Amino acid sequence: MNTLKIAVAGASGRMGRMLIEAIAANPDMELSGALDIATASSIGSDAASFLGKPAGVLIESDLNIGLAQSHYLIDFTRPEGTLEHLAYCAEHGIKMIIGTTGFDEAGKAAIHAAAQKTAIVFAPNMSVGVNVTMKPLELAAKSFAHGYDIEIIEAHHRHKVDAPSGTALKMGEVIADALGRDLREVGVFAREGVTGERDPSSIGFATIRGGDIVGDHTVLFAGTGERIEITHKSSSRVTYAHGSLRAARFLQTKSTGLYDMHDVLGLR
Repeated sequence: MNTLKIAVAGASGRMGRMLIEAIAANPDMELSGALDIATASSIGSDAASFLGKPAGVLIESDLNIGLAQSHYLIDFTRPEGTLEHLAYCAEHGIKMIIGTTGFDEAGKAAIHAAAQKTAIVFAPNMSVGVNVTMKPLELAAKSFAHGYDIEIIEAHHRHKVDAPSGTALKMGEVIADALGRDLREVGVFAREGVTGERDPSSIGFATIRGGDIVGDHTVLFAGTGERIEITHKSSSRVTYAHGSLRAARFLQTKSTGLYDMHDVLGLR
């Protein structure tokens, strides 16, 4: 059996630990590297010590050391950290699974450029359920193109730093594309004061931040006399971990190229 040697960025964070635990539970995978920022208190400690079963892999801040034995890197960190990792991985042919959100246009362009040198799965949400949900959203948007107002409501934990969430934006893009609109032109991301009547072509966003909410997303199609809600709720980050490992397996046969979870799940 060909073992996938996978490194994890942000190894001492909540998502990093979830990924390490998931890798340990899969016999076709091996934790081969662990990264974190230089000021992290976990630097130099065993990445899997929290499981009570040391992996023999130390958490490193030096990419040359932390990625020396790895063929894949899973990254759910911050845009600035991910872009640093991206440059290294592109140069060394390490495949990437990127779940980081909050990239600006320059960051997205850098990911596209790096995909000419290595294989990358880049998605705002690695959950299988969320990505399957995109299909009924596309169908609903086409069916409710006239006479229905579209609002996207998302909720996450108090520590999330970007808003709206990458998943909410992706949902908006899917809906806008289905309607032949440009989300940059029709998206409404804030309302305050006397806003006037709602533009029927707009797609509204509402953001909630609080507690330990892992991730809730609802798309509301509100018509006259009825409303339709399509909702996905994550109760555990394990869904993101499992999706990431499916993405790593998908990349086994790829040497270069940029893919997303629709490619991984065969939803094209």
